Amino acid sequence: MSENTSSFIENDERRELRAAVAKLGERYNYVDYVLPRARHGEPLNELWNDAAKLGFLGVNLPEEYGGGGAGIYELALVQEELSARGAGLLLVVVSPAICGTIITKFGTDEQKQKWLPGLADGTRKIAFGITEADAGSNSHQISTTARRDGDEWILSGNKIFISGVDQAEAVLIVARTEDSKTGKLKPALFLVPTDADNFHRTKMDMDIIEPDHQYMLFLDDVRLPADALVGEADAALMQLFAGLNPERIVGAAMAVGMARYALAAAVKYAGERTVWKTPIGAHQGISHPLAQIKIEIEMAALMMRKAAVLYDSGDDFGAAEAANMAKYAAAEVAIKSLDQAIQTHGGAGLTEEYGLAAMLGAARIIRVAPVSREMILNFIAQHSLGLPRSY
Repeated sequence: MSENTSSFIENDERRELRAAVAKLGERYNYVDYVLPRARHGEPLNELWNDAAKLGFLGVNLPEEYGGGGAGIYELALVQEELSARGAGLLLVVVSPAICGTIITKFGTDEQKQKWLPGLADGTRKIAFGITEADAGSNSHQISTTARRDGDEWILSGNKIFISGVDQAEAVLIVARTEDSKTGKLKPALFLVPTDADNFHRTKMDMDIIEPDHQYMLFLDDVRLPADALVGEADAALMQLFAGLNPERIVGAAMAVGMARYALAAAVKYAGERTVWKTPIGAHQGISHPLAQIKIEIEMAALMMRKAAVLYDSGDDFGAAEAANMAKYAAAEVAIKSLDQAIQTHGGAGLTEEYGLAAMLGAARIIRVAPVSREMILNFIAQHSLGLPRSY
């Protein structure tokens, strides 16, 4: 890694990428494009396709498969700048960040050739299926099992809160092999086509406004060929975690971007809205909370970039600590920023015109998923502080 790409001080190439992504985000901004589609539950296909044509979605994937050959830093940059215009793409977290990374690191040559070019140019999407109703945050309790049948695999189990299955060609399912049903989890990862026999999905009724849907999945003895397995059948957890650190980093970038969007909206309104002949932004009761949020956004963004640099340099454990901290800080400031933006707007902040209340509901997810605030605190207490494990 060159000096320029191992620093938090961005080089010209990264600054140019930010500017290009920001320009696309302005075209597909929150009020004019994202919010109307979100209210109707429609995916952001036009934005996705244009981002793909510009090479933004595959920026972290290998050049030999049509990607940009850069790192998670650049993919997080793309997500942050889109989100700062209210146009973040949830499936960027899932498809190129999680699934693209895992296939790049652990896939066979055939799997890479089959999937990575499509992930890089945006023509293929892969969802990610780990969460189960009875497991919650305890991934060791995953009950979806894979059993061998000759050269094939048969998958049985259920998944919940799986994003974007309706848009995806396949789901990367986290299962455990039948002979590892007891003891510590040895995850086995399988690419399951969404049109596979005995693979069923049910859309979940969520009480938030967003363009992407959540699904329950039911795998009733889904038969898969041998080459559906990604990596080893008895892999260590690091194979799974290879995708979870990018998930946290790019998720943090989405939250940082949403916080920036809300702050910009609040600052604009505070500078223009005049009461008693003075813009309300002149009053410290308005300006100081916004200044505080600016500081907290910059701190969250810095930790997110630190996590990306550590991950791209190959320091998986260092990246895990920083990625968890970044995700925690970014979620908190996204919620705080949106709440203060609504407060700054007064009653206008709750109108459909601005859509800030709708975005607050979407931002609230980030405190819960992909890993809850409480589980991050458990991780930091145990691994960073060396305190006894509580679970």
